[in-house]
Amino acid sequence: MGISQPHNLRSNPDSRSQRPYGLRVSLLGNDPFRKLLGADWSRTHWYATVAERDAALAEMSRKHEYSRPGDRPALRFEKVEKLAESRGL
Repeated sequence: MGISQPHNLRSNPDSRSQRPYGLRVSLLGNDPFRKLLGADWSRTHWYATVAERDAALAEMSRKHEYSRPGDRPALRFEKVEKLAESRGL
């Protein structure tokens, strides 16, 4: 399944730079979007520093200003790391 509007994703102008710190986004078990995207859907975003990743996590997981009262995020966020890149192995 492709991205319907790929221009909406942040581009990575220098794809050669190392981005060892990741954030995997997946759906919770009770999310109805699992029927559309599949139970194993996930997307991983990569960052150059821990600070960038943590800032992105705070932004992604915050309560959206247009949320209705009682709405809760239906996404699971998991920090991941490419050990070979982050440790210089």
